[in-house]
Amino acid sequence: MSVAVRYYSRSGNTKKLADAIAEVAGVEAKSTDAGLDGAVDTLFLGASVYAYGIDDHVKSFIAKLDSDQVGKIVVFSTSALAERAFPEVERAIKDSGISVDERNFYCRGSFLMLHKGRPNAEDLENAKTFAKEILA
Repeated sequence: MSVAVRYYSRSGNTKKLADAIAEVAGVEAKSTDAGLDGAVDTLFLGASVYAYGIDDHVKSFIAKLDSDQVGKIVVFSTSALAERAFPEVERAIKDSGISVDERNFYCRGSFLMLHKGRPNAEDLENAKTFAKEILA
């Protein structure tokens, strides 16, 4: 099974999760700016939820994907206030023919005075466990 990990992270919170997931998958986590190197069975896609949804970098990355390139997308995300990027990613990808796994990973991310230190060591271990379950 071929796997890729892509993410967009303004503050570094989602990058921490991407690196933990990539470690389990045995691949390098790369920014969505890097695109994909080829076709993959599973794409772990990390996005943060901001005041108005997922970042335009993630939307642009998703718009370039097609079902010949990606078997399924697995979403992971962080945010300070909003809950999960999953619904937004699912809406953005719906017309591409790519399936989005209903299992997704979410944890709080630090922002200003909120959730200091998150994602923390426990969050990163939980992300690794999540990745192992997806790849099993």
